[in-house]
This record gives sequence, C-alpha cells and structure tokens, in this order.
Amino acid sequence: MSTISIIFTALFYISLFIFIVGMGRKIYQFSTTPVPLKIPTAPTPLTQTGVVFRMIREVTLFESLFRSNKWIWLFGFLFHFGLLLVLVRHLRYFIPGDLPEIFLLIQPFKYAAFAMVIGLGGLLVRRIFVSRIRYISAPSDYLMLLMLIIIGVSGVVMTFTDNHTDVMMVKSFATGLVTFDWVNLPTETHFLVHLFLVFVLLAIFPISKLLHVPGIFFSPTLNQVDNARKKRHISPWALKQEKENTVKLDQTLGKDE
Repeated sequence: MSTISIIFTALFYISLFIFIVGMGRKIYQFSTTPVPLKIPTAPTPLTQTGVVFRMIREVTLFESLFRSNKWIWLFGFLFHFGLLLVLVRHLRYFIPGDLPEIFLLIQPFKYAAFAMVIGLGGLLVRRIFVSRIRYISAPSDYLMLLMLIIIGVSGVVMTFTDNHTDVMMVKSFATGLVTFDWVNLPTETHFLVHLFLVFVLLAIFPISKLLHVPGIFFSPTLNQVDNARKKRHISPWALKQEKENTVKLDQTLGKDE
C-alpha cells in the first residue's frame, strides 16, 4: 500500500472510533439527564401514540420548523433530504462483491447532491445576512457549513465533470475498510479533500451542533405526553430521592418512638 493509502486508512478507523465512542457517551448523557418538568410544546399530543406520530413528522418533515419559518425549512429540508439520498447511494461502495439490482434504481440519487449544496448555500447566506442569526452564530457554525459545502461540491465535481475518479478503485478501497482487506485508494486531489473532510466531520460529530440528530429524540418539548392534569410527573432521580427521604423519615420516627 502507498503511504497516502495507509494514512487515510488509519484516519478512517480513528475517526470512526471517535464517532462511536463520542456518540455512545452523548446518547447516554441525553438519556440520563433529569427532566423535572412537563414542558411539551403546543400543539401537544395527549397519548403516547400521538407522541410517536409527532416525532415521525418532526424527523421526516421538520414540522415545527415549517410552522416557524418557511424559508429556513425549505433550505434545511433540501439539505437533509439531499444528504439522505446521497448517503443511500454511497452504500454501494461499502457492499462487497456484486451489487444487488436495486442499486440500479438509485442511480438518479446522484442529482440529490445539487439539492444538498443549494440547501447548504441557503443556510450559509442566512447566517451571513440575517442579523439576528449572525448575532448568535459562532465561528464553528460557519466552518461547519463551509466544510459540508466543500464535501458536497467536491462530490459534484467527481460525478458531473471530466475530473472523474476511478469508481472501481473507490469501491475496492471502501470495501477493504469493511473487510479489513486494505488496498490503495485514488489519489486525485478533489477525492482526497472530499474523503479527508468526511473523516473530519465524522470525528467532530459528537462535539458539534450536529448532535441534534440523536438529540431530537430526547427533547422533552417533543417526546412528552401532555397528561400533566391526569398524572403527576416525577423524574426518576426525584422519585429515588423521594423514596430515600421517606426511608430516612421512617427511621427517624422509629427512633423517636
């Protein structure tokens, strides 16, 4: 293997390890964070089934964002939907051997890269020119958007221009990462930039605002049933503390008697 192939192979496993450990730690933190109050955002579902359907609409259609701001919803939806189709199409690189025939049907998904880039461009323009958004934006917000745009644009360059990358070499390299049968990767500059930024994105995912991906499922404003009038809401940590206080009180009263 060439030196550059060894470096990128090592980068893949390092970034994947950081991603898995970091995401596991964050998800555990989200799941154990106390929720002392009932704070579902209206309109609120009154049953657990309603909560499930609400979460499905939120994850697939960005329902609350649509109600809040149609322009942001449009660019956000273009980006996320385009990214989803692009990721599905990229699965073909990681499947060893001959591809299932269904992958012939997803060839048009390559055009989703344009939707992804347009959506990211709209979100970047929003951060630059909308004063209230610019005021609360940190440098990392701009860098994240720029990195995603470069990833998208470099992918478009490889797919729709004469600067093609050897797809068979890419597939061999990707499947080698999965099967631990490592081979050389293509060395075109735009491909290396594309791949390097993907690895960087994977590594910083657990410490970035991209954590809204798993975080939405733990949001008490979305995942709570509006039954505060029917059932008293007590967080597990508060219930445990209440039981401990009751035991201590019983022990104290027993001693007094």
